[in-house]
Amino acid sequence: MSDIALEFNDVWKKFRRGEKHNSLRDLIPAMTKKLFLGSQHEELKEQEFWALKGVSFQARRGEALGVIGPNGAGKSTILKLLSGIMRPNKGEIKVNGRLSALIEVGAGFHPDLTGRENIYLNGAILGMKKSEIDKKFDEIVDFSGVEEFIDTPVKRYSSGMYARLGFSVAAHVNPDILLVDEVLSVGDLQFQEKCISKMLSLKNAGIPIVFVSHNLQSIQLLCGRAILLKNGRIFKEGSVETVLSEYLFPQNVSTDPNSDSSISNVVCLNNLGERNNVFQAGERVILKFNVKVSKPLNEYLLGFLIRKSADSLLVCDYNLPLSLLQDEGDTNNSSLEKSAILEFQLNLLRGLYAITLHLYHSPSKRHVFWADNVISITSEERISWEGISYLKPRLYGVGRGAEGFPQKSFTPYKNP
Repeated sequence: MSDIALEFNDVWKKFRRGEKHNSLRDLIPAMTKKLFLGSQHEELKEQEFWALKGVSFQARRGEALGVIGPNGAGKSTILKLLSGIMRPNKGEIKVNGRLSALIEVGAGFHPDLTGRENIYLNGAILGMKKSEIDKKFDEIVDFSGVEEFIDTPVKRYSSGMYARLGFSVAAHVNPDILLVDEVLSVGDLQFQEKCISKMLSLKNAGIPIVFVSHNLQSIQLLCGRAILLKNGRIFKEGSVETVLSEYLFPQNVSTDPNSDSSISNVVCLNNLGERNNVFQAGERVILKFNVKVSKPLNEYLLGFLIRKSADSLLVCDYNLPLSLLQDEGDTNNSSLEKSAILEFQLNLLRGLYAITLHLYHSPSKRHVFWADNVISITSEERISWEGISYLKPRLYGVGRGAEGFPQKSFTPYKNP
């Protein structure tokens, strides 16, 4: 069996703006045009536009591929093409195996049937045999958490219960390839964690997953690789950290026109001095960059900010005196350009974070240079599900005593 589960090869798809047929008089000419001209014509006609323009990507077995992008980028079109609802105008789509789509969970439920009856109905719609549903029935009900109401008509269910049962049925289909939309946002936080764990178990079992979502935290947890769509084209493809950084933190640099001060050549290094943007929580992070100022160093502050990607929450905001870069031989009367190193411990829980650097001139009370989202970093802490701060929790049995406490692991970090 091929290692490639599915692939898009130079796929194009076009639509027509405002296409509708309110009468037989409109419908017959439209159908005649399609019959004689075909739907694969490469040129755009009046009111037509390309929703996808030469999109190519692959998903390998055991891989979770994230697809992100703004509204109108082409994500829904990819979903419909993959699930077979539509066909491309140009290009080729190859699917090697049975594809199952977790798109609109519970779409096949009948409101007057009970949860039990709807499990069999929805399972049959998704391609499961009765014997297969019988075997997995208890597991589906247990996963959904609605066992107390399994013999109640689903029209009595809350929207959360309805979605949970629908996801549970769909998640227990055994596909060769899994197509996932926004379904991981169903239910409460505890159930969302179960959904993520289920997807990870399918991924670890070698089932390839294509995850199309606006939920970037779920994309980051589930996927190792991602593509960013913009205006129907792939704008960025690569590791999920790189693609999310491009999507969330487009670099924004602003400079005071009356100053030639700047920050440039920013790189992120690990403890070995190697370029890296992914760290374990608690690791040492090193930022290396060049600083150029037009006045004495002691007149400037270096601003250092970190924000969380999921909600732009400000994690920290430091103002460090630039005089720390000054050597004994420096003069205070000329423009200075310095190589600088800023290091810190990444005491943050898992997630993607953006770093902003700026220069503040104290005498004039103004920012002379601002590099917003100049670089991003990822914390790979895997224990906690919520929060920001990494507190290095340790659990010990009773009787160890204070003398057994590992004080060295809690040595305070000192600013160089």
